Amino acid sequence: MSKVAAYLQEHILGEVSTNASVLKAMSTDASVLEITPELVIYPRVTNDIRKVARFAWQLAEKGHIMGLTARGSGTDQTGAAIGGGATIVMPAHMNRICEFDAKQKLVRVQAGLNAGALNEALALHGMAIPALPVSQQYSTVGGAVANNASGYLSGLYGDMRNWVHQVEVVLANGDVLQTQRISKRELSKKKGLQTFEGEIYRNLDNLIEDSKQMMTDKLADNVRDNVGYAAITQVKQKDGSFDLTPLLVGSQGTLGIVSEMILKTEFVSTSQSVVAASFTTKELARDVLDQLRALYPVFLEYFDGALFDNATARGKKYDICKSDDGLVGAVILVGFDDFNEHARLRKAKKAAKLLEAVASKVLRANGTEAVDLLALRDVTTYAITPAGRNMSAPSLIDGAYVPFRRSEDFAKAVEALAAKYHVELPLHGRMLDNIYYTRPVLELQKVGDKQKIFKLLDEYTKVVDAHGGHIIGEAGEGRVKARFAHAQLDDEVAALFTSVKSIFDPSGILNPGVKQVVELRQLVSELRSDYDTTSLASYSPAD
Repeated sequence: MSKVAAYLQEHILGEVSTNASVLKAMSTDASVLEITPELVIYPRVTNDIRKVARFAWQLAEKGHIMGLTARGSGTDQTGAAIGGGATIVMPAHMNRICEFDAKQKLVRVQAGLNAGALNEALALHGMAIPALPVSQQYSTVGGAVANNASGYLSGLYGDMRNWVHQVEVVLANGDVLQTQRISKRELSKKKGLQTFEGEIYRNLDNLIEDSKQMMTDKLADNVRDNVGYAAITQVKQKDGSFDLTPLLVGSQGTLGIVSEMILKTEFVSTSQSVVAASFTTKELARDVLDQLRALYPVFLEYFDGALFDNATARGKKYDICKSDDGLVGAVILVGFDDFNEHARLRKAKKAAKLLEAVASKVLRANGTEAVDLLALRDVTTYAITPAGRNMSAPSLIDGAYVPFRRSEDFAKAVEALAAKYHVELPLHGRMLDNIYYTRPVLELQKVGDKQKIFKLLDEYTKVVDAHGGHIIGEAGEGRVKARFAHAQLDDEVAALFTSVKSIFDPSGILNPGVKQVVELRQLVSELRSDYDTTSLASYSPAD
């Protein structure tokens, strides 16, 4: 064990490991990259994280940078949960629900808590956090907050930033900060503090004031843009009140390490009415989307028929695909969750009637029977676990945002890109918040397919940008996408984001290389050829 590891082992309640097998296990997440840490830390309390950060700060003052990477379940798809210094693993000990206030509809939890377990606990009270992602079965709440994640209900309920009330965050120097919205007078007091916290408030407030017009012109409308620190626009309100919470949510551990958080909860209907429809062509499906949006569903999803072709080729059967013509160009899934049963059924009936006029087949289900139709969503998991011994489908370009009005042109451009690179790029879209997913199937043992990774990322990013969208509409850019996402930034915006990072992390301790542009040669050197999804085998279909 190194001297650093031995020192930390002595001073924290949790454990420190330099075991080769542990380091290997923590060298990968769900991205295509591999970076082996120097040591792995399992904190038991926030004070453990504080001590580690303080030690890293002191090392930085002496010229040695030991990066700190906070890690949940390791399911991050952008390389943000791996790093070369110390990896701080939350779920081992910091995984509790600390407090639930039913009256205020708030819950305080630790960062390593399983997100699905949280929603299951809240369900006992008829409540939920509907923005949690579909990966909640195997991901952590801290990861969802760090990535500003969203789920299939987020078109109606918003992303995680809308559901975070406060956070407890360990700053780069080891100080612990509790965020909340503070008044103009309280902000003045914070700015007067002769501490690192005071320095952050002073410098960030000055930056916001100096950049006010630029942010209004270039950031205000980017509501689905998670690149960099675009949420800085939400920190200071017109009344002078100030809250660091929106900025820390989605920062991927680059501004501070969130140890605890207070989340908002809400009563959510457990009964849904769901309608599914299949179409002979993609165009027919897209033409009806606007009418369905007008019915105010809780979710509206579009699936390229190729996704169902892939699943049926592997033996899966879908009733929605059984029609007289046998052709499936696309499938639409729409749901309603109104508490009023009559209103919910009326909307579902209206949606079915709209779809029956143009679709090949329409199925409708209510209440517990809706579960069968909701299972159609799992067709995307067959794209995640492709057939073929050496084939993989890394999450390279998932989560882009494209405005609804440009969706058809965007889809055609993606088809052209797929043809250019001889890969299939079937789209799955959340059509209420306009988030798109697609995964190329590659054989990463082949040099040619490895080369496609960054070429695809580059050109797909440009396609999204050309259609008025943002490559990071969901989650964050991490390491894998940062170079390509930041290439689309205005110079002033890029400089603003660099300044934000410098204010919170002047020595570059916190998750270095994440949300930052790195050389392409470095990314290539970090690529792994054994990418697979076996860690998710309990949650995804397998051959």
